[in-house]
Amino acid sequence: MPDAEGHPSLEEMHLRSVMNALSDPLRYEVVSELVRGPEGSERHCSSFGLPVSKSTRSHHFRILREAGLIRQVDRGNSRMAQLRRADLDTRFPGLLALVRENPPEPRRAP
Repeated sequence: MPDAEGHPSLEEMHLRSVMNALSDPLRYEVVSELVRGPEGSERHCSSFGLPVSKSTRSHHFRILREAGLIRQVDRGNSRMAQLRRADLDTRFPGLLALVRENPPEPRRAP
């Protein structure tokens, strides 16, 4: 059962949910940036510069959280995202290496 914030346990992380979350270009971009960052680093959700409204950004981060790709923690009045690197490496060995080796497509101008 997911914890109070909606983070699934290691056993509750399913490949189909992870792949579905990564199928969206913006969510893939978020995970790709986190993979390339220092281990254990946290980023504010708005720091990714996603070209969407705040509510849509929240939706994308909820999908990533519920799939088990990120852990979100409250820091004062903001929410930070951290890649669940160790859990993902344990549950899906090699997945993060594939993301690291395959950067996202550049965004197209609107």
